[in-house]
Amino acid sequence: MNATTRRGELRIYLGAAPGVGKTFAALGEAHRRRGRGTDVVVGYVETHGRAKTAELLAGLEAVPVRRTRHRGVELTELDVDAVLARRPQVAIVDELAHTNAPGSRNAKRWQDVEELLDAGIDVLSTVNVQHLESMNDVVQRITGVTQRETVPDEIVRRAEQVELVDITPEALRRRLAHGNVYAADKVDAALANYFRVGNLTALRELALLWVADQVDEALRRYRAEQDITDTWETRERVVVAVTGGPESETLIRRAVRIATRAGGDLLVLHVLRGDGLAGADPQSISRCRKLAEDLGATFHTVVGDDVPTALLEFARGVNATQLVLGTTRRSRLFSGGIGAAVVRDSGAIDVHMVTHEEAGGGWRGRGEPSPLRRSRLLAGWALAVLGPALVTFAGVTFRDQLILSTNVIGYLLVTLVVAIVGGLGPSLTGALLSALLLNFFFTEPYYTLTIAAQENVVTFVAMIIVAVSVALVVDRAARLAEQAARARTEATLLASYARTVLTHPHPLARLLNDVRENFGVGSAALLERSDGGWRRVAGVGAQPSADPDDADVDVAVTPEVHLALRGRSLPASDRRVLEAAAGQALLALRQQRMADQAAEAERRASRNELRTALLSAVGHDLRTPLTSIKAAVGSLRDPSLPLSTVDIAELLETVEESADRLTGLVGNLLDSSRLATGAVEPVFREVACYEVVALALRGLGDVAVDVPESLPLIRADIGLLERVIANVVDNALRHGAGPVTVRASEHASVVELRIVDHGPGLPRGAAEEIFVPFQRLGAAASGVGLGLSVAKGFTEAMGGKIRAEDTPGGGLTVVISMPACEEKE
Repeated sequence: MNATTRRGELRIYLGAAPGVGKTFAALGEAHRRRGRGTDVVVGYVETHGRAKTAELLAGLEAVPVRRTRHRGVELTELDVDAVLARRPQVAIVDELAHTNAPGSRNAKRWQDVEELLDAGIDVLSTVNVQHLESMNDVVQRITGVTQRETVPDEIVRRAEQVELVDITPEALRRRLAHGNVYAADKVDAALANYFRVGNLTALRELALLWVADQVDEALRRYRAEQDITDTWETRERVVVAVTGGPESETLIRRAVRIATRAGGDLLVLHVLRGDGLAGADPQSISRCRKLAEDLGATFHTVVGDDVPTALLEFARGVNATQLVLGTTRRSRLFSGGIGAAVVRDSGAIDVHMVTHEEAGGGWRGRGEPSPLRRSRLLAGWALAVLGPALVTFAGVTFRDQLILSTNVIGYLLVTLVVAIVGGLGPSLTGALLSALLLNFFFTEPYYTLTIAAQENVVTFVAMIIVAVSVALVVDRAARLAEQAARARTEATLLASYARTVLTHPHPLARLLNDVRENFGVGSAALLERSDGGWRRVAGVGAQPSADPDDADVDVAVTPEVHLALRGRSLPASDRRVLEAAAGQALLALRQQRMADQAAEAERRASRNELRTALLSAVGHDLRTPLTSIKAAVGSLRDPSLPLSTVDIAELLETVEESADRLTGLVGNLLDSSRLATGAVEPVFREVACYEVVALALRGLGDVAVDVPESLPLIRADIGLLERVIANVVDNALRHGAGPVTVRASEHASVVELRIVDHGPGLPRGAAEEIFVPFQRLGAAASGVGLGLSVAKGFTEAMGGKIRAEDTPGGGLTVVISMPACEEKE
């Protein structure tokens, strides 16, 4: 692109799933631009056989596509050179994430689009949210489908316009059922897999959130370009700070109402002072946590020596727009409260000061600052200056009524008060000032600093000794109080960690997250030495450490287990709590492993219980066919019974049917036993569905079959899969009504076999119960109830899934899903 050629503009239609109407919307825009006289061509549009999409292509000029052959198949691709030679104003290029055929100039279609944009051609294109590189793994976890075609998020972000094409999940499923998205033979599989309501709802939310983030980014760019510094509240997030005091529950409920009205998220924050001096009753904090969770908020704890700074750092870190505080419980004569500092430094964050019954209740001893904190030091320095001055003024005013010893006692009293209030520094200053004023005004010679009498020297030294002694006692008491307060903080944290280990269903991850949050680090991980290296047992946060040497903080629980933190270094004073937390993490790890062992023991006990149940449940079902066989054989052998040829045939048929029934029952019993003991080991091979279905249906009666031979091969054990199909079909024939149909289809690399009957169906909520051993639903049910249980066990042993759903119009449909084999290169 030369300096005089403008770059074309890219407009992208983003959808949550196939079929929402992205291409339809792009073609509609093309017609609107063409109607305004714009030169528009179709570079490449894939209709996917959708008639309404194809109708919109009429009236638009189409640039010939490039055709190429790959593995004997003719492929069509965008002809970049043809579009560049045509040089339209606007080109429509569908499916931005498409991978071009081997041998193409560019590997991806978005690279073709970049060439068109560089040439000054505007492009209309389409993409689904699952094709965005950043969303690929998330979509895979939601839908179970791996998207091989992706486009870098940056390409989509650079688009001048991104338009969301939105449709509700229910409307999209109706569109799919009407045949407007896929061919009829693919509709069942699509509805049952990728296009489930839950999947579509999650994909829709992902698309909405991604577009919302891009809107936020566009807004930030605009504000930066226009040099706008005022706050624009576009997304609300409310933080409420609680102390654990009696007003905390009031604050949380008030904050919930604020967040609800604002349509935002609520985060409840408790600041645990690093020195422990603002500690609250653990039970009160626990009540606050439970209330927050009950009201749909999240509870957070951070450690910080400066409460206003910690509050604001957390609020800015979570991008909060509003902060809710309670008015101070202390007298404003001594302190303006935390709220004043927060309001002063909050900047763009709105601060709500909520009043409550505890507000303004006067001086409270609990949670007050240390005697040697800033307020007391300031008071001590003020008394060190004003106290001696007041004693001097009184002594000079009443010089005739007072003697020297009275003045000495006055100065000594001031020295004691200053030492108690302000500690060593102010007390020494007060003592020296008192001694100088006493010598200057009240000892001979007056109004000089000369010390004439030896006893005055003793007085001066005594005042200094008293000041130092009292101040040292006060300082020591303050240090002990600080140590006790820090111990209280540590005890609160440790109690919280212990409670997490004892009560949380997944304690290790929750404990690591608490440690990460409490100490303000980026990530926390528990590492265990394994085979000469380190293995991360659990980790939370961004990029948790995989080796102790990579961590900013490494705490060795045992030589084989380490707690590794990343994000910032921590002071040595925090090591004791971290070591205790690491011990709790090790306890959580052992507890987790014990739970796994207990689960394994429970599975073994369940297998033993199953063996017992097998013996007790099959007595009648084994005895019935044996009795029939014995009776028929006895009749045949009795010479006194005149039997016709028809009678003999009926008796022999009874023997055969009873033997078949007995064989099936014994087979199910043996299969259940193998499943219970874990002895089922599938022998996998690539097989065709129609072949296995044909084998399974031999001798089972009249069953309609619709299994295309064109379906991809599946990887399964032929014997096990045949048994699964036979059991399900036999169940449908015995308990269903009307015709039984076996259909098959393929979608998203999964082949589904659907055995459909039109019987009475299942009671509500019984879809899972039919796969439980010995379940016989319905009064007329017969058999031991193992057929579907065996089918489920065999299917899962082969890596497949089986489920039951209602047949439209009445009846039961059992769906067997097996992964399709990948096509060989």
